[in-house]
Order: sequence, then structure tokens, then C-alpha cells
Amino acid sequence: MTARPVLVLNAGSSSLKYAVVRPDTGETLLGEHLERLGTDDVGAALDRVVAGLAAAGIAADDLAAVGHRVVHGGDRFVAPTLVDDAVLDGLEALVPLAPLHNPPAIAGVRHALAAYPGLPQVAVFDTAYFADLPAAAATYALDREVTARLSVRRYGMHGISHEHVAGRAAAFLGRPVEELDQVVLHLGNGASAAAISGGRPVETSMGLTPLEGLVMGTRGGDVDPGVLLHLLRVGGLSVADLDDLLHHRSGLQGLSGRQDFRDLLAAVDGGDADAALAYEVCCHRLRKYVGAYLAVLGGADVVTFTAGIGENVPRVRADVLAGLEQLGIHLDATRNQVRGGPARISADDSAVTVLVVPTDEELSIARQVVALVGVSRP
Repeated sequence: MTARPVLVLNAGSSSLKYAVVRPDTGETLLGEHLERLGTDDVGAALDRVVAGLAAAGIAADDLAAVGHRVVHGGDRFVAPTLVDDAVLDGLEALVPLAPLHNPPAIAGVRHALAAYPGLPQVAVFDTAYFADLPAAAATYALDREVTARLSVRRYGMHGISHEHVAGRAAAFLGRPVEELDQVVLHLGNGASAAAISGGRPVETSMGLTPLEGLVMGTRGGDVDPGVLLHLLRVGGLSVADLDDLLHHRSGLQGLSGRQDFRDLLAAVDGGDADAALAYEVCCHRLRKYVGAYLAVLGGADVVTFTAGIGENVPRVRADVLAGLEQLGIHLDATRNQVRGGPARISADDSAVTVLVVPTDEELSIARQVVALVGVSRP
């Protein structure tokens, strides 16, 4: 029997990341990250992926399946799901909950179905990990008849990453994930925090949509709903204006005119006051969430940074955790200079272990796909 790899497609709001992954060994045979795309560019990007695989000698028969990262599965899709026409219709219905992310994912699925019609296509959902979030954490304090009718609840996102990183952190420490209370900080252009107890999430920062929670590249995270009503009533903004404001003109972009964290830090170091404020707001929000999640968990064993910013920007980690010594968090300044990982960056006397653990959503997706469809053939 020969194990076959999985083609994993991660179509984001402005990028397409793909990888051909061996789920058993974790080896990536081929991959690329295509950036600065729009939804209309996904087809051309997929053509480039197919051509790249062909040039590398990887044909459809060499693959076990195609796995797709889909941000929002709503309350219908709570596990990896084989894609058919009914599933595609269900994904289309969920677009209003993730208007930046679900459309390119759906476009990726449709193009992959055309390119590889004989392969199983499996959707893996970022929200699935949080499907059993405790009711107290998942429930908005709104009219229960309204929320029930419209399936309004806190769904959470980045679940593929949070689950993978929590497991990898436990493995790095040589302890069962079931024994640990963890805070995981997934910090990229999109950002979220999760409190995880015994391997299962008990709280997370994103809600019905990816707009809630931390300060992100173009999204502002937590905001008083009264602000939105004020903008509608007094500011004269339309619902479409608010949608654009919340998704594209908030967060780091809204505060500083820069959504790329590298550009933001360069501006901070250059003395730009708007950039400095954006950075401080971002770190303040993160610090607040760390403290809140330590309270939810009753103290944590581990705080872990992951994703592009979390893995590669030591100053963010230092600034976010500064002043939390009374909560048992002590960073080691030298260890904290690491980029990548996995690595321990806390001091020896820190009651809470602080780690940097690279996320690998593609590997996690590949393993969930093969658990559903298998990987072998004669």
C-alpha cells in the first residue's frame, strides 16, 4: 500500500496558500503562497497551482483528496465534510457571516472540482473546533427568539490553528493535552485568542463573524454596538458603508493607514504618531484578553504565540506580556528573540510557561481529510 498525499487549498481574503502534504509524516512535497489576490483571481491562481503540480510530476491519481480550509461553517458544518452540490449551496448561504473569507474558499472549491473531478473534495471548517463551546461563552445576551431564529451565537474562527497549536504545545512540553490549561494567541493579519482547557476550547475572541475580538489588519475587533447605531443615525452611514468600514477600514489600517504589520513597525520606528497609537491599541487589547482568559481558566499552564506576527515579532510578545509578572508570567528577554520555534521563551522562574509554536493549518487539514477519506491505494 502506498500512502498518497493531500492537496490542501487555503484561499484567504487576499491570498491563496497551497501545499501537497503527506499526512503521516508531515512532509510538504510542494507548496506556495500567492498573495495580493482578489476573489476574481482565485481561478487564475488555481490554474497556476494545477500547472505547478503537473510540472512537479504530481497528477490527480497521485493524490488522496483535496482539502479546503473554509472559515465559517455556521451551525450546520461542525466536522470535515465531503463537498457536493448541497454542501456548496450551504456554504453560499453562509457568506454573510464571513464575506471576506468564504467567497474565495467557495471559488477555490469550485475550481478544484473542475480541475480534479475524480478526487474527493473535503471542506474543513475553522468554526468546527468551537462547535461545543460552553453555552455561557457561546451565547449573546440578546432576545432568545431572535437569536434562535437567525442562528446567532459566538462561533469562533481559527479553530484549525488553535487546535493544532494546543496539541503541538502539549507535545513540546511532553504532557498530555488533556492535562493543560492554555491560552493560544493566533496573531496574523487576522487575529484571535482562545482559552483551552483539557484540549477543548472554553472561550474565544471571535464571535458570530471574524469581526469580534482583537485588533487586526483591517478589522477593529471589539466595538460598542452603540457606535454603529450612532454612525447610522447621526453619521448618515448606510449599512453598506458600515460593512465596508468594519471589514476594510478599521484595525491597523483604520488607525494608521497600514495593515501590514511590517509596515506598521517601520512607521512606529520612524516616529509616526498614528502608527504608534495603532500599535499600542493592538497590544493593549491583547493584554486585556490574556488577563481575561487567565481568569476564565483559573490560571493557565501555558500561553502560546503563533501565526505570522506571533511567531516572528519578539517585540509584540514582550510588549503584550509586559507587567503581567503578578499573574505568573515572566519572559526571558534572550529566549524571546526566537523566530519560528517551537521554543520556550519564558524565564525559568515563570509560573506560566510561554511558548512560540508555529502553526501548520495545512498539515492539520490534511490529517482531518484523510481521517475522513483515507490515504491508501493498492
